[in-house]
Amino acid sequence: MPLRVGIVSAAWGAFAHLPAWRAIAGVEVTAICTSREETARAAADRLGLPRAFWNAEQMCADPDIDIVDLGTRPSVRLPMVLAALAHGKHVYNASPHAPDWTGAKAIDAAWRGSGAVGVVDAFAQWLPAHRQMKAMLDAGHVGTPLGGTCHFNLSLFNTPNRQFPYNWFAQAGQGVSAVRNNGSHALYMLRHLFGPIAELVADDRRILEQWRFPDGDSITPQTNDLANVILRFESGLVLQMQISWSMALHDGWVIDVFGEKGRLIASSPTFPTARDCLLRAGQIGGALEDVAIPDSFRTAPDIMLDWQSEPQPSFPMALSMRAMVEAIRSRGQGAPDFAEALEIERLQEAIRLSSGERRWVKLADVL
Repeated sequence: MPLRVGIVSAAWGAFAHLPAWRAIAGVEVTAICTSREETARAAADRLGLPRAFWNAEQMCADPDIDIVDLGTRPSVRLPMVLAALAHGKHVYNASPHAPDWTGAKAIDAAWRGSGAVGVVDAFAQWLPAHRQMKAMLDAGHVGTPLGGTCHFNLSLFNTPNRQFPYNWFAQAGQGVSAVRNNGSHALYMLRHLFGPIAELVADDRRILEQWRFPDGDSITPQTNDLANVILRFESGLVLQMQISWSMALHDGWVIDVFGEKGRLIASSPTFPTARDCLLRAGQIGGALEDVAIPDSFRTAPDIMLDWQSEPQPSFPMALSMRAMVEAIRSRGQGAPDFAEALEIERLQEAIRLSSGERRWVKLADVL
């Protein structure tokens, strides 16, 4: 019997998640949910889905849905995640995973008591260039990692657009900021590549005090938009991380690591995708060169998408969703799962504490 999916969000969920789910064998998307009946019914008709919901918690309780795919802002999503887990649903949850550390611990307790599979929509590790980077690190290309940098800097609000669907990022209390949003994706990837982080020191602040529209109107943001963090990993690696959504002429996504034998650099001009995220590598005595990505990382025989498919996020997203389906069928483990999500939220709480108290914070002390 196929696994039946209900998606909350007729925007990003319909645009990127729906084609990813539809590319996986043994899965059927059967429902869409928005906040109003008229928009939910219109979305179901437009997308060819048999069922419409306008109450997410009713979707979470429905016996004919197995997996709930949850979008929306973290503050609104928290009760949805808890409701889904209370009804034994498997959850594919957006990132940031929770609005804050208290919410993250509530999700963790509910998940561990549910028997459900929980996976976070932070799919960086499934990108072809990142999979090759991980393989080369594991094979010892750089030797022991000694240092490096990670940047994830965008220009979301330097020249704001009224039609941009995320202008609500300016609002306090929603569980968002540059380091919570962009930074979460970076932290998932850094932990995947280099393992647990022992301690950190951070400066998290707001640098762009006004978002000015072309007509002269403006928004006064209440959220932070620049974080600089030094991460000390349990392995001994020390890495600098800079995260912003207010960088003029942004430098996009970069993970640059060097070791005793060589160096690896993954980069993308904006949010990394399967097509535009590139990898360069070199070893002592040579030069940095582009790395050819194996076809095995660019395609999957049982997924009806590949690395060039549109919309771009759908292919790595489908790989993550397929791993979730395999975990539900007891044939593997989803990644990143809700246990990993708790650790990312622990890092976010450590960043908050460090920046506020101007000190190093040990992750073991964040309880």
